Amino acid sequence: MRIKLLFLSLFIAMTTFAGGYQIGDKAKDFKLKNVDGKMVSLADFKDAQGFIIIFTCNHCPFSMAYENRIIELNNKYAPLGYPVIAINPNDPEAVPEDSFEKMVERSKAKKFTFPYLFDEGQKIYPKYGATRTPHVFILQKEGKEGKDLIVRYIGAIDDNSEDPSAVKVKYAEQAVEALLKALPIPLKETRAIGCTIKVKR
Repeated sequence: MRIKLLFLSLFIAMTTFAGGYQIGDKAKDFKLKNVDGKMVSLADFKDAQGFIIIFTCNHCPFSMAYENRIIELNNKYAPLGYPVIAINPNDPEAVPEDSFEKMVERSKAKKFTFPYLFDEGQKIYPKYGATRTPHVFILQKEGKEGKDLIVRYIGAIDDNSEDPSAVKVKYAEQAVEALLKALPIPLKETRAIGCTIKVKR
């Protein structure tokens, strides 16, 4: 019985990660509710060259530690064509602190300069393969009229979740800078550090 349960858990883990995007994959657009009550999709950003998609939330200490850095990322790169799109993937029944109402409060308190979207029904994060908060996916527009959204980077924001002043490598910035200069990305994948995404039991 134990062996069967072990194989079942391994199978679930494998199928969970198997559906996530890989580097070079074409991501699909989505439409999610923003903290201002409006529905937002990537197609709304006509002038964007790409996107810094960050799965994050209210309650996770790692997400909170990165909030100012996420704001800085958006302030620096949104004018250059790579806006931040933050998505809360957690089920509010599992974590009440991550409810839509609390998202609105957090966004106002921190003065978020980017969309903060609610993955209602948890339909989007599994497609991306996000497992942590925060978890970054950098997309680049390509193809006819920039309709193709190609995954160029997956992983962490930088190499120090605890101390911003001790960061040595800013992975997300490094990736965007390379894309803006049409250069190869030095590190296309890193390990996301943060809280696991919470689902309803």
